Amino acid sequence: MKKLILETERLLLRPFEVEDAPFFLELNSDPEVIKYTGDQAFKDLEAAQEFLRGYDQYQRYGTGRMSVFLKSTGAYLGWSGLKYQAEIGETDLGYRFFRHHWGQGYATESGQVSLAYGFEHLGLERIVARTMADNQASVKVIEKLGMQFVDQINFIEHPGLLYAITREEWTQQRDGLNSANNFSIFGKPK
Repeated sequence: MKKLILETERLLLRPFEVEDAPFFLELNSDPEVIKYTGDQAFKDLEAAQEFLRGYDQYQRYGTGRMSVFLKSTGAYLGWSGLKYQAEIGETDLGYRFFRHHWGQGYATESGQVSLAYGFEHLGLERIVARTMADNQASVKVIEKLGMQFVDQINFIEHPGLLYAITREEWTQQRDGLNSANNFSIFGKPK
């Protein structure tokens, strides 16, 4: 079976591979990158590899977070995508990028193609996004994606915000989202 690949004008997204471990180790070692996530740095490369070997979202739910690469250079930017959150019974959009790639629209662009994939290929009815209330950069991305504020929540023992978008809302706004109109999907998750 072919590996799932999502492609936008600038980005390629593909499922995690164990070979991504050095990037995961470096990404989670930056305190600013994980400041609003509740995650800890990996202890070492082996711990990052173990995480990736155990990441079973694709097999269990047919979707998961994906590694994001810049098409023009092949540079690893971070990760983005959908993840089924069993504890809330919802599919969640998330993203994390190296700090030197912040502010270039990669979270929005990868979020757009992830929403398109979720609604148009997985048939999801609703996708949520959760963030700490203090993470204003993430709030801006979520709102650019057309997600609507739902409620204040407890997010990893911090004040948080819950946003959501339905398939109907996505369909109504899709024409205004250029990156989502220019995406391709190859293969299916293994």
